[in-house]
Amino acid sequence: MIAPEKFGKVAVLLGGKSAEREISLMSGGGVLKALRSQRVDAHAFDPAERDLCDLKREGFARCFIALHGRGGEDGTVQGALEVLGLPYTGSDVLGSALAMDKARAKLVWRASGLPTPAYELLDGASDLQGVAGRLGFPLVVKPVNEGSSIGITKVRAAGGIEEAYALAVNYDSAVIAEKCIEGPEYTASIVANAALPLIRIEAPQGNYDYQNKYFTDNTKYICPCGLPAPKEETLKALALEAFRLLGCSGWGRIDLMLDAKGDPWLLEVNTSPGMTSHSLVPIAARAVGISYEDLCVKILEGAGIRGERRRRVG
Repeated sequence: MIAPEKFGKVAVLLGGKSAEREISLMSGGGVLKALRSQRVDAHAFDPAERDLCDLKREGFARCFIALHGRGGEDGTVQGALEVLGLPYTGSDVLGSALAMDKARAKLVWRASGLPTPAYELLDGASDLQGVAGRLGFPLVVKPVNEGSSIGITKVRAAGGIEEAYALAVNYDSAVIAEKCIEGPEYTASIVANAALPLIRIEAPQGNYDYQNKYFTDNTKYICPCGLPAPKEETLKALALEAFRLLGCSGWGRIDLMLDAKGDPWLLEVNTSPGMTSHSLVPIAARAVGISYEDLCVKILEGAGIRGERRRRVG
């Protein structure tokens, strides 16, 4: 590991203006405490309250991005940090933007032959009942550019799609309807461009929503996930391929499900996953003996590696 003083002054970007601000403050608070416990000179920095140019003026050397959602996970902050010349954690501008846009991410996967559920984009002129007829029930309606299950509805009958669309469009003008895969849900955490053990998620009534992700203790996170080793390695390889095809790098998380036949289906990529007490990447890291504190330092190291590589190329 890099000696803590080699990191210089570190900004933990947290909060922001997205619908996931509350979770970002929780994630960033945990990261900040962990880095400081490892003697890293880390400071909280909320882009909703500060000008990003202050990062340069105040002598920050690198940034740990603990922002979630739009304005922090979609390539915008990454682009600003590129202009400022500050190394940062996670994927670059392209990878962040593509992964955040669920529709375009699925386009890339489908064009590359990777399995992802059938879907259609929705807008105010869409024939919602026609979409439901083509995709079949159950289906999932969700905002294209949100995370943490915000604005998502599982629709099981024709009468529910209008209400589901009305909820999703409150968060994003771009909305997607996706064929719902019913089966066990897994997540693959990626750190330093390597896949950690899979986690099987068992939420109450199969509803892994915002509340069950962050604010209850009823959701079960099973790691080891219980799959045969060859099957798990196959899914980890699929997750890594999906991650790289979108141009993602460093660390992140890929969500997927298995259908009744045991076939995998890619759902989405998170390029700045949660780092709360209920979050999945820390759980997977613990399964291979990496503490929360060491995980935060390892992710931060990735920013320095990429920054150094860019300087050499330049």
